[in-house]
Amino acid sequence: MGGGNAIRGTRVGAGPMGESERGESAPRQRVGYWCANGHESRPSFAMEAEVPDSWDCPRCGLPGGRNQEKPPSPPRNEPYKTHLAYVKERRSDADGEAILAEALARLRAQREDI
Repeated sequence: MGGGNAIRGTRVGAGPMGESERGESAPRQRVGYWCANGHESRPSFAMEAEVPDSWDCPRCGLPGGRNQEKPPSPPRNEPYKTHLAYVKERRSDADGEAILAEALARLRAQREDI
């Protein structure tokens, strides 16, 4: 079958494009970040760009800082809380007993009506 596409198998950006077609790249600087596990990542930034104080480690996901001796501590993960745990934070045991008694009274009243 004839009539194929001449640019088949290529995509935008593929091919031998050089600096002449893309333009000059901005001057870069590499900045080192260290996480609590001792991993180092060195992303590059444009010279005129503002360099962030922290950078997430690509290996373990912990935050990394620019001071190798004192990397940021890992974030504290809160354990999963059930709905009941949140309710217990907002209500005292006495409040819970009163609400339970009220709900049971309503249920008993509905059963008597049936």
